[in-house]
Amino acid sequence: MPSPELDVLSVVENSELSAGCFAMPPTPSTQHSELSTWLHHLESLHPKTIELGLERVVAVRRRLQLHAAFSIVTIGGTNGKGSTCAMLESMLRAAGYRVGLYTSPHLLHYNERVRLDGAQASDAALCAAFAAVEAGRGDIPLTYFEFGTLAALWLFEREKIDVAILEVGLGGRLDAVNAFDADCAIVTSVAIDHIDYLGETRAAIGHEKAGIFRSDRPAICAEADAPQSVAHHAAQVGARFLQIGRDFGFDAEQEQWRFWSGNQHYDALPYPALRGAYQLNNAAAALAALEQLKQRLPVTRNEIRRGLLEVSLPGRFQVLPGKPQVVLDVAHNPHAAAALAGNLAAMPPAGRTIAVFAMLRDKDIAGVVQALSATIDLWLVAGIDQPRGAGSGELLAVLRGQGLAARALPFADVVAAYRHACNMAGDDDRIAAFGSFYTVADVLRERRIEF
Repeated sequence: MPSPELDVLSVVENSELSAGCFAMPPTPSTQHSELSTWLHHLESLHPKTIELGLERVVAVRRRLQLHAAFSIVTIGGTNGKGSTCAMLESMLRAAGYRVGLYTSPHLLHYNERVRLDGAQASDAALCAAFAAVEAGRGDIPLTYFEFGTLAALWLFEREKIDVAILEVGLGGRLDAVNAFDADCAIVTSVAIDHIDYLGETRAAIGHEKAGIFRSDRPAICAEADAPQSVAHHAAQVGARFLQIGRDFGFDAEQEQWRFWSGNQHYDALPYPALRGAYQLNNAAAALAALEQLKQRLPVTRNEIRRGLLEVSLPGRFQVLPGKPQVVLDVAHNPHAAAALAGNLAAMPPAGRTIAVFAMLRDKDIAGVVQALSATIDLWLVAGIDQPRGAGSGELLAVLRGQGLAARALPFADVVAAYRHACNMAGDDDRIAAFGSFYTVADVLRERRIEF
């Protein structure tokens, strides 16, 4: 399955788990065979996993007569878009709105990608949506992501939601979600990633991500030093550009924070339940969007506070209870890896930090290793059994190139590496599993964690 990856940081405390590295709650339920059949069908429709372009999606949207008669917030960015989506969803739901959330990729089940009023879409609902798209597409060969995007919007329209939050899969300008006009668009950050599709410079990547902006509609940028191409594109299309640090921002205090935007400000806000160095940037971007949409989607201060406190997002700086401590993070590019290193350093002192590390080979493996080299005491490197997955030998070669081979051990897969980490770790040690959605998903399955 295609997995355009994203990087965000959070801490989720799961109090229902038993303590210990091998805690094993009941075995999770499996997806219905009908949904699995549909997903296999989606994988076979287009010869390429990723084929950017809007023509196919727009054509099928017209056939399906998807009018999207609800507000749309589209969120793109290299890192942080998943957290921003989650916080925006939580605050809007706290205000009583019926929210549709479309994100990618998923960790354990496809249903995670489509949420209706805070709950994952059922197998039956997804199958009905897939059947509608299949009937409408005719002979148009949609990619997996394009098909899923249209199905999500079809389901949102049928469920009569108030607002849809759409996470960009890859880039922005030519991503399938951009076939639907955003009433407000957010670019969370711009870093080097997916260079084969988006370009080799931050300027080129910024231009692609800013492609979600629309004329005379708010265009929010949550990175103070974003490449000028983001603001330039906003000006070209006539969007109302708002940048953090200039048009809105936040002031952090020890136990609370303050959001400001023009003459508006919210004092004494609780820190989001998603912990991490970049979460206030993401929270401020979400609040800036709410401020711009307040005429159609008003949200009170108490609802904002409640949404920040109740938000959750698995697999993003997720700390599992018990000893040794286990930290899960989908960080897979140098920018996100640096944030992970900072968050690990900010935690209470630990003994050794043992990495369970697996990545896709088309990512900047060397950059991720370099960002975390001073933080990790022992690297347990593992292969990923996917076409794009790097083998343990490839990862070991990168570590050797940075003089870290003496601190590394290879394993065939993530589960083997994780089990070895659990067996060797003392109670005061810390295990950090990161590098890919596949890495985190394998540990979640091993721990039998459902969400």
